[in-house]
Amino acid sequence: MSNSTQKGGQQARRAAMLCTNPRFGLYLDQRRRCAHNVTIEQMPDGTHSPEDCADWLREACGVKSRAEIDHSQAASAMLDRIIADYSAWERQQRQRGIA
Repeated sequence: MSNSTQKGGQQARRAAMLCTNPRFGLYLDQRRRCAHNVTIEQMPDGTHSPEDCADWLREACGVKSRAEIDHSQAASAMLDRIIADYSAWERQQRQRGIA
């Protein structure tokens, strides 16, 4: 089966749900501000659309399609790490009373 016809499974569904979560977009906004040392005025919350999130996630996982995540151990492990990092950020936001 070629990469273009691979079907996505559980990991692809997790990735899709993550990318449509507006809070994940806020997480990426904050991450990018920190990485590039920019202010919230320069990159306000809400900058990352679901499409931007999907683009970022595919690049981070090294795939062209989220369906490929289920067929690559490295991509699947990266998705697990991204979800763990995002979950830690969410916990931190709740502790700060921001969520």
